Amino acid sequence: MTTTFDIAMRAAAAVALSVAFVAPAPAMASAPAAVTAVAGYATSPHFALPQSSGPFAVGRDVLHLVDRSRRDQWVPANHRELMVSMFYPAVARPGRAAPYLTTTEARLFLEDRQLAGVIAPEALSATRTDALLHARPRAGRYPLVVLSPGFTLHRHTLTHLAEELASRGYLVAVIDHAYESSGTAFPGGRVLTCTACEAAEVYADVATGRADDVTFVLDRLTGARPAWRHARLIDRTRIGMAGHSIGGNAAAAAMAADSRVRAGINMDGTFFAPVPEDGLAGRPFLMLGAPSHVPGATDESWDRDWQRLNGWKRWLTVTGTGHLDFSDTAVLADQAGLPDDGSPLPGDRTAQLVREYVNAFFDLHLRGIPQPLLHGPAADNPEVVFHQPGNGSLPG
Repeated sequence: MTTTFDIAMRAAAAVALSVAFVAPAPAMASAPAAVTAVAGYATSPHFALPQSSGPFAVGRDVLHLVDRSRRDQWVPANHRELMVSMFYPAVARPGRAAPYLTTTEARLFLEDRQLAGVIAPEALSATRTDALLHARPRAGRYPLVVLSPGFTLHRHTLTHLAEELASRGYLVAVIDHAYESSGTAFPGGRVLTCTACEAAEVYADVATGRADDVTFVLDRLTGARPAWRHARLIDRTRIGMAGHSIGGNAAAAAMAADSRVRAGINMDGTFFAPVPEDGLAGRPFLMLGAPSHVPGATDESWDRDWQRLNGWKRWLTVTGTGHLDFSDTAVLADQAGLPDDGSPLPGDRTAQLVREYVNAFFDLHLRGIPQPLLHGPAADNPEVVFHQPGNGSLPG
């Protein structure tokens, strides 16, 4: 079966510049970002993620978790270890802004995307975020959403979505899966690069391995001795997951493996690890993708697994987007002034739509709040197309 997948982007240097970041159509572009001289670069943009729109301030903690019951599937000499960013509703007060990523992580990301010499690592590292580091949490009990990034990407690329969900009253755990990114900083000055990229045809193993990661993270967050100091905030009965690319496949794999995950979203990811033939026990699932994922497209896995989903489900595509637009990169590309690669929807608009539909999905399925936005096409969002493969029926 011919499929689309993120590693293909690494293989084509000529394409990597445009797929890594996507610029908007000039007529709809937001105000240009400021530029500054940075260490050997004539100019470099001041990057900033969109501000969160919810009523709450956002806090962020970072966890380092080691699963001593499991060897790493890519480096068996080591136990499996993860970096996890926890975003949460916080008490609004002055505080230190949470950093985006380290300079080393930024440099390795830019090199992987064929952007070395185009953008200064220091500029990308200094991207302004909306979260405050170690802020005081708001009292309460909140649903938990787990996020998983695309292959070769680190957890930071889902920051704007994590911050938006936290500002609307969710706890968000964004996982960095060891040896599966271009470079992720771990304690002790270690930076683990993509050992998994050296293996051939590993994509299903990535998804199922990440499902094991999710089960471990949930155990460590909700167990008798939780790893996070604010774990009392978690409502253990309301847990969902979303992911980008292979992380979206991992959301389905995690639901298949762990009944605690009540609802899931795949953002533009091939189902390398298929949805089980008997479905996901009636739990809701959203497939949200670029136009390359319309019914009957090259990636046949969406047609196959749509039929297997046996609960509430929707299949949506966003006109004018590309594969990486479901992460932070579309916004940052606009601010860098990088060339349009055929994904003309402005980054800020893409981010707005991703936030709206992801938030609506979890509000419906983790909070029970009716969401007309998910009933069908909306005049305010003409870019979002609802698909009804087969007989056109949509259960639920």
